[in-house]
Amino acid sequence: MVGGTGARDDRHLQQAEEDLLDDSRSPKPAGLHDWAQRHAEQSKFRASGIYLGALGIGYNLETLKSRKLPEPKCWADLLDPSYKGEIQIANPNSSGTSYNTLATLVQMMGEDKAFDYLSKLNANISQYTKSGSAPVKAAARGEATIGIVFMHDAVAQTVEGFPIKAVAPCEGTGYEIGSMSIIKGARNLENAKKWYDWALSAEAQSHMKDAKSYQLPSNRSAEVPKEAPKFEEIKLIDYDFKKYGDPTVRKALLARWDKEIGAKAN
Repeated sequence: MVGGTGARDDRHLQQAEEDLLDDSRSPKPAGLHDWAQRHAEQSKFRASGIYLGALGIGYNLETLKSRKLPEPKCWADLLDPSYKGEIQIANPNSSGTSYNTLATLVQMMGEDKAFDYLSKLNANISQYTKSGSAPVKAAARGEATIGIVFMHDAVAQTVEGFPIKAVAPCEGTGYEIGSMSIIKGARNLENAKKWYDWALSAEAQSHMKDAKSYQLPSNRSAEVPKEAPKFEEIKLIDYDFKKYGDPTVRKALLARWDKEIGAKAN
């Protein structure tokens, strides 16, 4: 029995700490990117990353042009008053994407400055959605101009033919690691381990393009979808999954968001 998730890589680390996962040490770690190897080590080899997805901005080129708005390139740009009512982001209570955004800004700016930024950003937010990918889908339909999302969700809209451009904020940005793990006490452990090793192989991960998944595969030899963001050009922060996945830290940040941002949301 294998458990997997996308944005909630921190949950795997929590479950590893609680001894709920089996040792799933793979014979393939040498072929994985450094970030994936660090993730496996941090989980005491109870979890493995299969992809990395960078947080970013997706915006509608046609809507931007018709409304004569500047192109957003940085986190700071999103505070421009001309974007009032033009931006959507998910609610961090319901969305792993948005919690990742919150934790990213706190790590980049410090907690107080991050909440000051979010308070100012609130003036430009038209809606806090439930789903993390919903903001860029709204932008694709012309219902918003800008969505704060994982970049691969923006790319997926571009591939579908919508005039969406994905941008990595110039100051730097956070990311998710799509993880998998084997639940302790699995009834079909040997088969689970075989599937686990296959999922980490270059062969398996090279099929991401067929599944219209535009993240960075964890296997160095896997084929990266040509439409995927150019990860070598993205400035990734050293995201602390263990700290910001801790239930106490998460609860405190969400409580402050509810009090200072959610309570005065448009």
